[in-house]
Amino acid sequence: MKKRGFAALIALILLTQTAVAASAPPLTQVKVLKVESPGCGFEDIAEGQEQTRCNHSGPSIKVYVLEVGYGRQPRVALDGFEVDGTRSKVCAFANGNLTDCSERTKVVGYLYVFDLAGKQEGTFTFSNTSINAPGNTMSTQLYIK
Repeated sequence: MKKRGFAALIALILLTQTAVAASAPPLTQVKVLKVESPGCGFEDIAEGQEQTRCNHSGPSIKVYVLEVGYGRQPRVALDGFEVDGTRSKVCAFANGNLTDCSERTKVVGYLYVFDLAGKQEGTFTFSNTSINAPGNTMSTQLYIK
């Protein structure tokens, strides 16, 4: 995965997200936060939502995934075809609110941004396995229309 700075975007996306900060935590959460497209802008994805409400089909669709905890190498696909993206560190203040990382915050996970590279719709899947005990695998999926 390529690493890029998304400080402003992370701050915007994660303002309402919370997590418990801990040293090298196992995976505790993976979820699709948003889907972005030129036709629909940013669509927030609710807990348990199985498909997008907006019809995003068209070029330049991006998917934003939050991973809380430390995972290995994620497996990401759209209808079984591998999807590439970037990741940025996600940190937490002492009160547990997530934010972009600075010197005073602790890394608690990652924000991934996946570009569907011209693919127009389908089932997006993301899964990863914790790097430490209990070695659990977590996954999420969303049908993007």
